[in-house]
Amino acid sequence: MTKIINYGVIGCGMMGQEHLRNIALLDGARVQAIFEPDAGMADKAGAIVPDAVFYASVGDLLADDALDCLLVVSPNYLHVEQLEEIARTRPLPLLMEKPLYTDPDHAARIDAVKASYPAPIWVAMEYRYMPPVAKFLDELESATGGVKMLTIREHRFPFLTKVGDWNRFNAKTGGTLVEKCCHFFDLMRVALRSDPVRVMASAGQAVNHIGETYDGADSDIWDSGYVIVDFANGTRAMLELCMFAEGSRYQEELSAVGPKGKIEALVPGPGRFWPEHLGEPPVSQVIVSPRAPKGPVALEIPVEEALLEAGDHNGSTFYQHQNFLAVVRGEKPVDVTLSDGAWAVRIGHAAQKSAETGACVNL
Repeated sequence: MTKIINYGVIGCGMMGQEHLRNIALLDGARVQAIFEPDAGMADKAGAIVPDAVFYASVGDLLADDALDCLLVVSPNYLHVEQLEEIARTRPLPLLMEKPLYTDPDHAARIDAVKASYPAPIWVAMEYRYMPPVAKFLDELESATGGVKMLTIREHRFPFLTKVGDWNRFNAKTGGTLVEKCCHFFDLMRVALRSDPVRVMASAGQAVNHIGETYDGADSDIWDSGYVIVDFANGTRAMLELCMFAEGSRYQEELSAVGPKGKIEALVPGPGRFWPEHLGEPPVSQVIVSPRAPKGPVALEIPVEEALLEAGDHNGSTFYQHQNFLAVVRGEKPVDVTLSDGAWAVRIGHAAQKSAETGACVNL
């Protein structure tokens, strides 16, 4: 009989609750312990996993002998401090939500943990595991003959309300191009099989949160921008972000082009935001467009309804946990390492700096 893997979960806000719902769908896993300091969010988490034990601190949770692995889903600015506490106290296999850190000065602290942590650490890059994106990545080389240009466009809804409004400020999020976009910079490195050497960006606060004040401080979080990234192997990628475009049919659109042809992935946003009067929500697609003979071929990539209902990320949270559990059981290596997570943040910080200064940033 397969051993049940017991999770300890740190942080159960909106994204944490998505993790709880997806863990509940897994075979051989359960949530044993939770630390969530906000009473309202703790109540919601308790309704999802009523058998979990709630603890008053991270340290108390780490003392639970039943734990087999950990999941951190706290606000961004707490990640490094909590990672270091786990490393000192109970370095279990760990799934760490993105972004790995928020302050460029914290990169050295991540390196120190990486050098000494005795168990696997997986950085949560859910977008790799969206079924249409996974299909896109699988077919990338054969469809393009070797990618030369990659474009990622996300047209979506504004930042949602979080506990204490922490996501309205660059200082607590790392900035939009870190908080929201590290997923996409991770996909760029995976798709192009290279590390970046140069980043150029133009971004800012165009529509959302202008004039909003929280505890006397004005919101400074950005809502739109363009980022161009040059890679060491001569390829290049571009990100287009707009967070006041929730009327779009598809939320993410990926396009990769090479000498042989083009491949695209079209990913709808959360079904709960799709207007009922428009009928059924759109289904993800992957489209391959060869140069010769010309003729695009579109393939629908449906996602199980239970996975769509469990979260807002097109089933990816479930598939990510499936792979993480295989790591915990010693059946496979980590897919998304601390180095991968750090690179994604580093590109985001370079993009923030480029947009602020108007200068190209070399890495």
